[in-house]
Amino acid sequence: MAFKPNYGMQRNDRNRAAQARSEEKKRKREEKSAQRKADRIGEINSSPDDAKAK
Repeated sequence: MAFKPNYGMQRNDRNRAAQARSEEKKRKREEKSAQRKADRIGEINSSPDDAKAK
């Protein structure tokens, strides 16, 4: 005889998967943000040097 469906467990599995997806998206957004910040800092640091060279 087949087992009775465990809807609570299935819902928990879906919620866990959704949470993992959202955390992955958040991590990627934070990495891109950190990269943009690093690029901006690099531009700021290199700009005065370029002005002095001219």
